[in-house]
Amino acid sequence: METRKRIINLIVGPLLFGLFAVGFGKTGIVDYTAAKGIGTALWMIYWWVTRPVDITVTALLPGVINAIFDIVPMENVISQYASSSIILIFGSCLLTAPWSEIGLDKRISLKALSLIGPSMKSQITVWLLAAVILSNMMPNVVVVAIFTPIAVSMLAAAGYSDIKKCEAATPILCAIAWGSQVGGAGTPLGGAMNITAISFIEDYTGQEFMYVDWLKNMLPYTIIATAVVLVTMLLKPMKTTTLSGTKEYFEKCYADLGPMKKDEKISLALFIAAMLGSFVRPLYADILPGLVPAYLFLILGFVNFIIISAEKKEMLLTWDRAQQEVMWGMLLLFAGGLALGQILTGSGANDTLANLISSAHLTGGLGTVVIFAIFACIVSEMTNSTVSAAVTLPIVIGVTSKLGLNPLPYVFATAMAMNYESLLPVSVRAISVSYGLDPAKLMKEGIVVTFFRMVVAILVGYLSIVI
Repeated sequence: METRKRIINLIVGPLLFGLFAVGFGKTGIVDYTAAKGIGTALWMIYWWVTRPVDITVTALLPGVINAIFDIVPMENVISQYASSSIILIFGSCLLTAPWSEIGLDKRISLKALSLIGPSMKSQITVWLLAAVILSNMMPNVVVVAIFTPIAVSMLAAAGYSDIKKCEAATPILCAIAWGSQVGGAGTPLGGAMNITAISFIEDYTGQEFMYVDWLKNMLPYTIIATAVVLVTMLLKPMKTTTLSGTKEYFEKCYADLGPMKKDEKISLALFIAAMLGSFVRPLYADILPGLVPAYLFLILGFVNFIIISAEKKEMLLTWDRAQQEVMWGMLLLFAGGLALGQILTGSGANDTLANLISSAHLTGGLGTVVIFAIFACIVSEMTNSTVSAAVTLPIVIGVTSKLGLNPLPYVFATAMAMNYESLLPVSVRAISVSYGLDPAKLMKEGIVVTFFRMVVAILVGYLSIVI
């Protein structure tokens, strides 16, 4: 970004905060504290979209702004940066941190892809379905980061070294990115956006939310959206219909790995134990009330630090390695979204926005779902689904509560809409673009897919409310 444009964007962010806080708050149009809360959201969203600083830096703004303007009690904001949700993501990162070094990430990916065929339709189908399935078990950003370099290597082996000019690269890389988005909606393990949603649900109900309940509510959407995205991609005309040597490439790569090593077995067993433990939580919740998934992941992730590697003759995971592998930026981004949610809620901004949206004569029917879905989708596309969850879900809960409705079905309907990013080269899609996917092709290919996927989210979300 050129210096002049960056300076302008840096100034516009706090200017939006000031204009809204003074223009609306001081004039009495909106409560002053609520106006500062809304101004904080405007500042953060603008910087998240224009990126004069890294999006992770923007995630620190709630603490900075609140320290200066005293919008809500500071402990409410700062505590979000070390909440149980952050611990869950941190524990998940610790569990998967050894994978790249011991080769387990490649083994999982290559095993899933070893049966792929040479046709482009087979390529799209396998990449998308593999991304969907794996994104149900780990954050979608991790899935894209694992699959994309493998896909690029495969294309290079097939004779396509220039990814930007490769017609076959666009649908394959898009299938990975879009499949991870659809799959990421299916379970809380799919990404920080789902953990954010669960945090809001728990705050509203005052009770622990079981992961299996998320799976039950989101499963119909995940299945239908996967089918719709896949069919939409397969029906698009393809200039390249066949690749050569791809199946052989995967088989050779997998064979080169040799038998699964002891370290891989241990690391995989720990991850499976954490995943299964989260889903069968209702079976032991009464016996171990404190062992919520966040601390289960942390405990099993901690075990990596004390297990001696059979190959390296040192700990399976060292702190130096953990520092490299843990996605600290994602932790801060997620925490920043939660902190923003605290400011919006504590300042009364959510109530104010809920009153404004309620004045549109919403009834809780299809029109309400459409408005929530479009709003969530737009924020997701401009930033990412974690930010979208932090911005939209408190408003959804506020509006539906004011209408006397049960907010939870609307939270799930909104989560279906926010869990998909397919147009702009930000968030997860930035990984694909960094490997050579043309941003213009990403947007062009994504428009039709986004439209049909959005229709699915609205219809399935609405049906889940009325049935």
